Amino acid sequence: MKAASPPYGLTGSLYWLIRLRWFAVGGVVFTALFADKALGIKLDYGALYSIAAALGVYNLLFLLYLNRVRAAAGPDLPVITNRLANAQIPLDLLSLAALLHFSGGPENPFAYYFVFHMIIASILLTRRASYLQAAFASILFLAMAGLEYSGLWAHHCINKAGLCFLGAGPLPLLGSAAALVSTLFIAVYMATSISLELRKKEATLRAANLLLEEKDEIKSNYVLRVSHDVKEHLAAIQACLDPVLHGLTGPLVPAQEGLIRRSYARTEKLLVFVKALLEITRLKLSKRMETGPFSLLKTAENAVRLVEEKAADKKISLTWSVDKGADLITGAQIYIEESIAGFLANSVKYTPEGGSVELRVTDEGDKVKIRVTDTGMGVPKDDLPHLFEEFFRAKNAKAAERTGTGLGLSIARAVAEKHNGSIWVESQEGKGASFYLVLPKSVPGPGAAGSSVKA
Repeated sequence: MKAASPPYGLTGSLYWLIRLRWFAVGGVVFTALFADKALGIKLDYGALYSIAAALGVYNLLFLLYLNRVRAAAGPDLPVITNRLANAQIPLDLLSLAALLHFSGGPENPFAYYFVFHMIIASILLTRRASYLQAAFASILFLAMAGLEYSGLWAHHCINKAGLCFLGAGPLPLLGSAAALVSTLFIAVYMATSISLELRKKEATLRAANLLLEEKDEIKSNYVLRVSHDVKEHLAAIQACLDPVLHGLTGPLVPAQEGLIRRSYARTEKLLVFVKALLEITRLKLSKRMETGPFSLLKTAENAVRLVEEKAADKKISLTWSVDKGADLITGAQIYIEESIAGFLANSVKYTPEGGSVELRVTDEGDKVKIRVTDTGMGVPKDDLPHLFEEFFRAKNAKAAERTGTGLGLSIARAVAEKHNGSIWVESQEGKGASFYLVLPKSVPGPGAAGSSVKA
């Protein structure tokens, strides 16, 4: 059975362990300096600093090797990282034993740092491997204590000569060894038991999440089919109403014309909603999205043209600019254009007459930043976290405009996610809003001309 690991996986756990080891190197150096300069304890500090240096060197080697195998990202990565985890902990135990030997041996209270390594082993390794590490740590401690007690190894006492731990006979030593060894195995038992329970719960949650994803896909497919059928019927109704409304079937009395016009307007708004629903559903269901190189300058121009008439009707100043370095990018042009147009349409809709709307596309190195800023009504603070959720509309937006799908911004969020980009809004109620869409200039794919990006 595989060992439980933190949510970021075994590779992430190894990076975490490497970071801890850098702290350990600094801790050894600091403690040695403090013991020498402040406490005046006579120890072999040359050996202690050498062990700290060795600890730093092999930690660096582990880091370089881990970076290399992670960059390769081959099918053997889980096996390699597991072996790397099993190799690091014994080396750490050897380093700790060596540090203890040169700084008091079994009488050094830092001997209980072995327990920390057992907890780490229980997190990273299997239960069997964790017990083996506990056995190895116990052997190291008992061998060190036995060899120092027998005089085969020099004992570096950290107490006064008359109070040295090993000078009090075998019983204190045996008691200390028994306490430490039992603590190691108890720590492994408790930590692995917790890890096993967490692993079971993680597996249950993973299965539940998979089931939810399957159900969500079924629901989305259903919505896609139904919405498509509804759109076709609405389009047919609108096609029938259009000639009647324009008098092609004969003159209408005012009451008839009013009803037909209202029906036509409602049908048109419903078509907009159904089209948006189809769009967000397709984005959610698509596993891959076709991408290619295109001109962001031309895309921005197309988006501006869609709203400039409405902006002119409201006497809104509509300005736009695109940095030269931000023109050519790779992505799904139609979706990006729709997102920009959605930003602009919202800004024009919720900006009062005489206001201003600005579209600015800037070059950010390997990314482009698309920003739409307006002087409109802004977004209430409580609504900001929910603005990109499906069907959500801000309170003041609903009060100002009853109709609206609440899907435009959620479509833009889906587009950002599928391009590995980011999207956010900055706003204060009554002081306008700024919508941001940041996209990479290129997306992962086998080629620029007609590649595809995973959803």
